[in-house]
Amino acid sequence: MARDNSGSLVGWLVVGAILGGAVALLLAPESGERTRRKLMQGAERGRKGLLESGQELFERGREWYERGRDIAEEAIDMFERGRKIAEKTIDERI
Repeated sequence: MARDNSGSLVGWLVVGAILGGAVALLLAPESGERTRRKLMQGAERGRKGLLESGQELFERGREWYERGRDIAEEAIDMFERGRKIAEKTIDERI
């Protein structure tokens, strides 16, 4: 099964947002008020992006949980059928 790197992507997004904000503060050619407004807008976009990513990861986790539960239930059923077959075979030979 392929590895999912969604968690590390979110981490890199946060690091990039922080570094981008720091660089923007250091190199801003505009007034403080205007720069703060732009930073707030960028932070809001980043917040929305993180929220969407978090919701997507949550939904994907829920799907994996459901899939895992279905697989476990199927394995239990198969084990139970195998146990019954083995008991029947043993009873027939005894």
